[in-house]
Amino acid sequence: MSVDPEYQAAIVGGGLVGAVAALSLARRGWSVLLLERSRPVPADGRFLMDVRNVALAPASQALLAAVGVWAELQPAPYVRMEVWEERGTEAMSFSAAEVGRRELGWIVENGRALAALWRALDVEPGIRLVLGERLEAIEETAAGIRLCTDGGTYDARLLIGVDGARSTVRELSGTRLATFPTGHEALATLVRTESPHEGVALQRFLLDGPLALLPSREPSISSVVWSQSPDQAGRRLALPEPDFCTEIGRAIEHRLGAIEAVAERHTFPLAQQLVDDFNPTPRVLLLGDAARVVHPLAGLGANIGFEDVRELLDGVDTLPRGTDPGAAGLWRAFARQRRARARFMLRLMSGFKQVYAADSPAAQLLRNVGVGWLNRAAPLKQQFIREALGRL
Repeated sequence: MSVDPEYQAAIVGGGLVGAVAALSLARRGWSVLLLERSRPVPADGRFLMDVRNVALAPASQALLAAVGVWAELQPAPYVRMEVWEERGTEAMSFSAAEVGRRELGWIVENGRALAALWRALDVEPGIRLVLGERLEAIEETAAGIRLCTDGGTYDARLLIGVDGARSTVRELSGTRLATFPTGHEALATLVRTESPHEGVALQRFLLDGPLALLPSREPSISSVVWSQSPDQAGRRLALPEPDFCTEIGRAIEHRLGAIEAVAERHTFPLAQQLVDDFNPTPRVLLLGDAARVVHPLAGLGANIGFEDVRELLDGVDTLPRGTDPGAAGLWRAFARQRRARARFMLRLMSGFKQVYAADSPAAQLLRNVGVGWLNRAAPLKQQFIREALGRL
């Protein structure tokens, strides 16, 4: 005789996407186990801000508002984005006003968002937090799936892996992972600028990779994400502060005046990844970076993960009462749709990189003609903006 699992969902991974998934399911009446190695620790640096930031689209904002944490995040709205390149005469500008909005999105500090989400997790009655245990095996049972850790066993109807690019759930589920190296590393930091950012996000495509300055909640501090070759990333990481400030100011063409100070600098390798199956077994789902990793070129990572959660919730909301959420075949359409979307985004990011990496005169001419045409083609540009805003 089989025993009913204690939890309807076991979620491995308590980052932004995993925490939102847990809260959203618990508030739909699900019993949820959340397994995480440790509680997130705030990482405020020189400017009393987290160097790690995420750009959130309105659809992601709506999800965070639905779980009750948005008001705590001190989000920095951006109202316009300006994009141009090192070798080119044309540029693109995307503004919220073009699609009848007050903002295109918001920049939110990772640490602040995680802290707010974990405060909500602590008081959510439908969630049990298990910290410090390492997942070692997963086993299908007659009624569900069993998680075996170095501290115990837990039974659930459905296992959701949201445990990042090096996902243990993905590894234990046996699904294959394709990795697509970019040849780049990202350098992330914060800079204080002479002129205020005024809610404008800047992105310049340099010969060695794209550089983005994103507005923060402080008017003269911007978040930096600079994709570049490993050699250049290592060199810039080691530069004295005045030299780094001079170099980044020149790279962004002094759009915000002089770069006056820089916070801690961090680098990390960039590689795109995609799993063979978002639903490798009937009772296992992979979401967020556990399922796919995209280049940070357009700030899509967290938004795509939150999009996974929204699609998951749409599926949950249509389940008849009493349905086993791990029943065979239940999540196949979800898995196909999410993987197709992921393949499209990976190809799009690879295409952007190839287009802007081509430096022949003919390529530059075609790129400038295309950029200028798109910037003046109002209906097409408006559709492009709406796609970036996400499904509302």
